[in-house]
Amino acid sequence: MSEVAYGVLRERGTLLPTSLVVLSCLCFGTIPYFAKSLIDGGMASHSIAFYRYGLSAIILLPLLLRVPAAQLATVAWGLLSGISVGLGWIGFVYALRTVPVSTVGVLYMTYPVFTLLIGWIWFRDVPSRRAMTGALMVVMAALLASSPAAVEPRHLAAMLISLSAPISFGFGINVLIHKLTPVRPIVRVASFSVGASLSLLPLILWSGTETALPQSVTGWWLIAGLALGTALIPQLVYTTFAPQIGAARSAVAGAVELPTMFMVSWLVLGEAIGPLQWLACLLITLAIVLTPARRTINLTTQLTMPSQAQKKPVPQRLSDTWF
Repeated sequence: MSEVAYGVLRERGTLLPTSLVVLSCLCFGTIPYFAKSLIDGGMASHSIAFYRYGLSAIILLPLLLRVPAAQLATVAWGLLSGISVGLGWIGFVYALRTVPVSTVGVLYMTYPVFTLLIGWIWFRDVPSRRAMTGALMVVMAALLASSPAAVEPRHLAAMLISLSAPISFGFGINVLIHKLTPVRPIVRVASFSVGASLSLLPLILWSGTETALPQSVTGWWLIAGLALGTALIPQLVYTTFAPQIGAARSAVAGAVELPTMFMVSWLVLGEAIGPLQWLACLLITLAIVLTPARRTINLTTQLTMPSQAQKKPVPQRLSDTWF
């Protein structure tokens, strides 16, 4: 078979998994709609964060109970990353109360920068030039979206608080890359979800029913959409099909998340988006698309398919995966 024919067949074979990965990233981009709607219904920020991860934790908890004793230390790292992201996501939801979705979305998408910084400082994972270029583009986008010309000064405090989400997510990614490779993908999702839920559960128990529980049937439907449509289902789809298309194509597919947030903000929530926010969105999207992971080594496959680890793949830096 000629190389051209083989390439055509290969592209056809990856069309469905690529489409599903893109679809899962589109689902991630709809988070502001559910969060904003629940906020308007009177629900507390920590309650919204809890419900996003709680259903996944309940469904996947039995998997953790059957984890071999030899993997408990690894699972503990997964729980720790979940605790970090669960608490950090409160800042994301809190900012949505007053700050435009487009601005919060841009700030959230700075997580690759924090991923590189945490990896560099904590795990001695020196970023590549390509990663640093992408990080600079993201930083520039964040500065544009949060400049005095783009947002009101009264939003500054909430914007700073929202950075807890990308910082904690950057830590979670480092834990995934450096600590969780010995366990199955579904166990990683389970440990992360359970950790996030455990960190938020005390806040739920200390809250009044009016802020901890939906006050209408519509609120319960929104929670179902948040838990299933932005967490459990897209996470499982992404974890299943991303290894089939590789880290590079998965990264490019992930570029649809921020534009989706912008479309939700503009078309669904009716928020006005200025030219600086659109420019910031374009910069971050270009940073993801133009600096993808190398195709020579599929780190995503190594992360989600433990059998690959037995082949002793050539080490790859964290920065070559997330940019």
